[in-house]
Amino acid sequence: MRAPEAYEQAAGALPLRLKELALGLSREERGQAEELRLRVGQPVSVLFPWGERGLGGAPVDSGELEQLLEIASRASVHTVLDQVRRGYLTIPGGHRIGLCGEAVMEGGEIRTLRRLSSASVRVARQVKGASAPVLDGLCPGGRLEDTLILSPPGLGKTTLLRDLIRAVSGGEGCRPLRVSLADERGEVAALWNGAPQLEVGPRTDVVEGCPKDQGLMLLLRAMNPQVLAVDEITAPQDVSALEAAAGCGVTLLATAHGQGLEDLRRRPLYRGMLEKKLFARVVLIAREGTGRKYCVEELR
Repeated sequence: MRAPEAYEQAAGALPLRLKELALGLSREERGQAEELRLRVGQPVSVLFPWGERGLGGAPVDSGELEQLLEIASRASVHTVLDQVRRGYLTIPGGHRIGLCGEAVMEGGEIRTLRRLSSASVRVARQVKGASAPVLDGLCPGGRLEDTLILSPPGLGKTTLLRDLIRAVSGGEGCRPLRVSLADERGEVAALWNGAPQLEVGPRTDVVEGCPKDQGLMLLLRAMNPQVLAVDEITAPQDVSALEAAAGCGVTLLATAHGQGLEDLRRRPLYRGMLEKKLFARVVLIAREGTGRKYCVEELR
């Protein structure tokens, strides 16, 4: 799906008034828009790579956020309560709706959200070929090595991860391998009724909706992966799961937030991971004008 059409599909989840405002963008702007932002008491806005812009019109009200949830769930909110509890909702096309509001707690955990206060509709775009500039550096001898993708937020780590999974799973520019993906928040494959809404390759198995460490261990036991992939290492248990997988001879493919390797080395969670040499290669992503610059470095 082309970028403008992806935006239009994502905007289709909005209540009619807000949808009409969102579709007031030019085709070029629709192709560049990354998110639609809805905040109670503020006009709807659009996030572009260079910043956020309001679309005017009356402020969003709480009733419109409830309508958004009704439309996104196809009038079956009860069927998506588990996703709502985690603060997001995946819709057809792989677009993700992030939600904020009053958290209802039970047993020390969030049971659901009520009185919604804001929402973000993130436009999901498949960028086929995004991994082409780095494949040769990550696949010496034609086989993927343990790889960490590193960048600050918003520079396309998940996009690059998704395309690497697709390429490795399909044998595009490298040896084809079985890939198992722990997609906790549904941002990589975006399952909808069991089918990935974004292409992740013919040899890829996906578990979605559970904590990353549990998903990684489930995949390791159940799916006999050759590559184990995960987006955003954020907790000690994530690192422990990756260590266990590395000990089983599985190739690791993961992402992390960071300004660079020195930034990671200053943070205890990642310093230990680097010292144990879980990854052989790192892809560093930086902004270059309106585009991205990739740099592959060896870690072993």
